[in-house]
Amino acid sequence: MTHAAPPQRSVVTASTGTAAVLPAATTEAGAAGAPAFRHGVASGDPLPDGVVLWTRVTPVPGAVPGSGAGPDLDVTWEIARDAGFAMPVAEGGTTATAATDHTVKADVRGLYPDTVYWFRFTAGGVPSPTGRTRTAPAADARPGSLRLGVVSCSNYEAGHFAAYRHLAARTDLQAVLHLGDYIYEYGTGQYPADPVRRQEPAHEIVTLADYRVRHGHYRADPDLLALHAAHPLIAIWDDHETADNSWRDGAGNHTPGIEGEWSARRAAAVQAYFEWMPVRPAVEGSTYRRLRFGRLADLHLLDLRSFRDQQVSGAAVDSPDRSITGSTQMDWLTSGLAASDTRWHLIGNSVMISPVAFGSVPAFLLGPIAACLGVPAGGFALSTDQWDGYTADRRRLLSHLRDRGIDNTIFLTGDIHMHWANDVPLNAATYPLSPSVAVEFVVTSVTADNLDDILGVPPQTVSAVAVAAVRAANPHVRWVDMDSHGYAVLDVTEERAQMDFFVLSDRADPGAHSSRARSYRTLSGTQRVTRVDEPIR
Repeated sequence: MTHAAPPQRSVVTASTGTAAVLPAATTEAGAAGAPAFRHGVASGDPLPDGVVLWTRVTPVPGAVPGSGAGPDLDVTWEIARDAGFAMPVAEGGTTATAATDHTVKADVRGLYPDTVYWFRFTAGGVPSPTGRTRTAPAADARPGSLRLGVVSCSNYEAGHFAAYRHLAARTDLQAVLHLGDYIYEYGTGQYPADPVRRQEPAHEIVTLADYRVRHGHYRADPDLLALHAAHPLIAIWDDHETADNSWRDGAGNHTPGIEGEWSARRAAAVQAYFEWMPVRPAVEGSTYRRLRFGRLADLHLLDLRSFRDQQVSGAAVDSPDRSITGSTQMDWLTSGLAASDTRWHLIGNSVMISPVAFGSVPAFLLGPIAACLGVPAGGFALSTDQWDGYTADRRRLLSHLRDRGIDNTIFLTGDIHMHWANDVPLNAATYPLSPSVAVEFVVTSVTADNLDDILGVPPQTVSAVAVAAVRAANPHVRWVDMDSHGYAVLDVTEERAQMDFFVLSDRADPGAHSSRARSYRTLSGTQRVTRVDEPIR
């Protein structure tokens, strides 16, 4: 729904000193010495009355991401009800400086709810590309639906971002939800060993300059540029935005002494992330925060890296003293769920909460599956980087849903490079006698290696064996696709929430086409998923 009259041009705005980067394909003026918008524009974190706008300016040709070079530059922004800017509604200004890698953000307020807007920036008389964004419904509104694109795990060297191109082309989305691993930290040829294309810098990223260069390189991708220009982004981080299998005080892919202190590396990664991403920093520089879409749905966005205890194995996973969320975030989540007055409770969740036992999976598949799931290479029955490694926290959260009678909770998950549709049982060992208290939709990777990629085999060969074994040992798993790369679209109405899962023809093909693989839905009040034949209309 849009409104007939725009708000007044004197709207109050707040510009932050943080920033973000935009993809190339904008203006060539920078080559002649004038400012250039080489990394596009972006928006994010929509509210009923506002949205975050983002861009990066190249003030002079040598002021590339991570260089620390280039003068300060005044940047203005404007937002309008039409793509031609004949109906302007707000404008403002800020300064791009080397201190924030010449990225800028404007947290614009005073807008109408549930309304499409267009925006652009100007620096030195040079305009940026135009972006399109949309505000959230009013807090007490009852929108007919909420439709989100859903993505995760976009490894630049593993393939092209065709999934972003297909989502950018859609005109029916209110926003795109990115569930983590927006960038990867590895050096060229580390993961995957045989790159489809080359990233910058070529070495593993460790310093602030490194992380800025990597973000800038990703944001020069034309498909990612198109996605950010088309839809507001809602993002959380997982581990690869810093380093693989990260936790509060370290990471599996970090060697103190050789790669410096973890605290310094993490601080650099976090600073670059908030410079380059169109998101609002939340508690303690984290990504956990809450967005509301009228009385239809709230979206609880989690940070499952900054506060977690170190991953362990064996009986230690059941220790009540270990946490994946940290006590403050868990209290925030449970109290927010209990107080919510919306029909649906969506949880942006970077690692899978559904328990997974491997049952009779053949030994030769344990290693490759482990590479996707985060299990130690020897193979264990638990995915210890996921909620399976923090069973006390999972029990607290799921018991809270049951004890407080909180229905219609949906975990939206990334990380493991496979599509899944799961019931989430209170006690998996006795399911289906034990009730399902939520459902989980897991989206596969945009490009990062799946089972077939790791083994170098065609789809539906060894994966068929693995899928059968996983489903036999886990009756709450309704579907798993270990073969594909792609994205998903979630559509929520008062009566049901449905996820359409899409797969790409070839991650190595920049022109890859997409097709719908399957659709699953949960009806209000059921806490279970069922397959449906008809896609979202």
